Amino acid sequence: MKTSSVSTLSRRSTLAALGGLALLSACGRTEPSAGGAELKDLRDRPVRPLGDGGKLSIDDGRYLIALSLIHPDPVSLLAAWSGDINRISPEMYAGFVEKFPALASVPKIAQSGQAFNAEAVLAARPSTAVVSLDSGPSDEQAAQLEGAGISVAFIDFFAHPFENQARSLALLGGLIGRSEQAEAFNAFKKTRLDHISQRVATIPQDQRPTVFLEPHAMINPDCCASPGKGNIGDYIAFVGGRNIGADVLDQPTGKLNLEYVIRRDPDVYIVTGGPHLAKAGGFVVGPGFTPEQSQTGLRRVAARRGISTLKAVREGRTHGLSHQLINSPIDVVAVEVLAKWIHPELFGDLNPRATLDEINARFLAVPYRGDYWADLKTA
Repeated sequence: MKTSSVSTLSRRSTLAALGGLALLSACGRTEPSAGGAELKDLRDRPVRPLGDGGKLSIDDGRYLIALSLIHPDPVSLLAAWSGDINRISPEMYAGFVEKFPALASVPKIAQSGQAFNAEAVLAARPSTAVVSLDSGPSDEQAAQLEGAGISVAFIDFFAHPFENQARSLALLGGLIGRSEQAEAFNAFKKTRLDHISQRVATIPQDQRPTVFLEPHAMINPDCCASPGKGNIGDYIAFVGGRNIGADVLDQPTGKLNLEYVIRRDPDVYIVTGGPHLAKAGGFVVGPGFTPEQSQTGLRRVAARRGISTLKAVREGRTHGLSHQLINSPIDVVAVEVLAKWIHPELFGDLNPRATLDEINARFLAVPYRGDYWADLKTA
């Protein structure tokens, strides 16, 4: 029987399947920017820091979150942005507009994953166009922008998170004159990842629980989307889990047959969701939803044909995580949550809520409000 039918769910390129320690080492790598050192983007291209009054365009709304980690008024830096509200959540967007009303009138450009529109960026006249590594402008379009005096900086927080996040934040810091702030957040994050990585290194492979993570569960009627090799699958590997999708999917994301999921009968079942699943009746979470609404959605997801028979559902190891949190520059919180779910005995001392509270207090210009994960309550 064919156990999987692969259908690409992301345009991002395939990530290398890396072990936890290798991922951590890469995550800690930063590009020097202080003291006059040359800035280089993720394609090793030289990039000019912003001059006085200079502004950025960004092709992914999550880069606004990244900027808000290191600048008290990130909206003031924008000449244009992608306007992809669902990627940061409608509630987070409302929080930005409440604090920085100018965001509502910032010009829009194409978001990452869409065809790059050089004309819209040229019309916005940024000093630097910050673009996504795997879906930004072509070489010809980049040359067109640079010919018009617009510097182009390729960064990545999502396709290769452990490899590129720290370097990308350091680059943003260098661009806007906030290198010390970028270094402080990178150090904060690395300390917490080190804590997890060192413990995971002691777990034998045969003692690592099997995990089925279903992103955007119920966004379509059929099951079963899954990470494969890379992307969200790297998070599972980092915290000492065995992603069942990685055994049959060579791409970062794809689709598993329900029969395969039932046969593997994973130890842990995790779904991602958020406000975008409210109409589908899936898992909803965040400041716009009560714990009861989160439980109702999580129960619906877990009660589907075949899924309800899984050991993880029967034994109370079913959980829901905000997709906006795992696809975020503050995904260290999601890493801690996953570690607690996959190895509850080993990581009982982790407190992801306290980590999020500290990020809110120390770094973010616009804090995350509400809850972003939930455990399915058993009767």
